[in-house]
Amino acid sequence: MPNLMVTLKQEISRLARKEMRPHLVTTRQLTARHRRDIARLKRLLSGHEKKIAFLEARERKRLSGPQAPAADLLNGARFSPTSVRAQRRRLKLSAAEYGLLAGVSGQTIYLWEQGKSRPRTGQLATLVTLRKLGRRAALRQLDVLNTGEEPVNLPRRRKRRKPR
Repeated sequence: MPNLMVTLKQEISRLARKEMRPHLVTTRQLTARHRRDIARLKRLLSGHEKKIAFLEARERKRLSGPQAPAADLLNGARFSPTSVRAQRRRLKLSAAEYGLLAGVSGQTIYLWEQGKSRPRTGQLATLVTLRKLGRRAALRQLDVLNTGEEPVNLPRRRKRRKPR
């Protein structure tokens, strides 16, 4: 009689394992997929934290800089709404992009261009420095501000001169 009990118990265990196997396979697959997703999100978070740290360091550096050069830049500098519009169009930038360079919103740029508001002293100093930027330099700075990474300095191709 004990032989029959042991055999019956073993058969029940075997059938239970057979029944559970498909459920365990899908659970293992889901677990593996969730782990991959978590690892991807951790990498993404790490990248964003690096960008934030870079931008915070740039902002601290910008804010902690000496204030005297701003006063030096303003020697004889005047504000003109048409000048702001002309600079922005010369650089071929939208108001939002130009505002990002200037450290203000695109709406503020529109208000300055329409003459409905005027920049503060620090903002005027920033506008004076933006006057000196060319299109390539402005695009490079925008790229740095958008991505949070310093651009790789690739050698520029020199234009060939025509022989005389």
